[in-house]
Amino acid sequence: MTRIERAGPDDAGEILTVQRAAYVTEAQLYGDPFIPPLVESVERIRQAAGTGLMLKASAGSRIIGSVRGLLSGSTCLVGRLVVVPDMQGRGIGGRLLGALHEKAAEAAEIAAFDLFTGHLSETSLRLYRRHGYRETGRERVHDHLTLVHMRRPARAAGEERS
Repeated sequence: MTRIERAGPDDAGEILTVQRAAYVTEAQLYGDPFIPPLVESVERIRQAAGTGLMLKASAGSRIIGSVRGLLSGSTCLVGRLVVVPDMQGRGIGGRLLGALHEKAAEAAEIAAFDLFTGHLSETSLRLYRRHGYRETGRERVHDHLTLVHMRRPARAAGEERS
């Protein structure tokens, strides 16, 4: 049974481990072992958990995924959606994303959710599209990396307000 709940600063070390495990394949995909999620410090994650909206997915006592939301005006910036490799493909990422949408809407009047991902990250792009995100632009960062910026209205088509 997977539980999704708010993460706290004390979860930072385990979330960093999950994040690094999840982003190794992204680093390989882009040929860059120094992508930000792999070099982020535990202190930075601790700060993010204390100041933003960070959720974790747990199976028993093990953290198996997390996602961050940073409220900026009427927008929630979504970041670092991660699931441990051995649990990917089971809907955990989608559940984390859905829970973030709900929790952010409870915390503030949110008009939209924004995020970005790499252009080669097809699994992530499919997940975000399934959850109502649409591409708003592309930004070439390096020869090997173009960021795909995406946005989702706070209430996606077909959703009801609770």
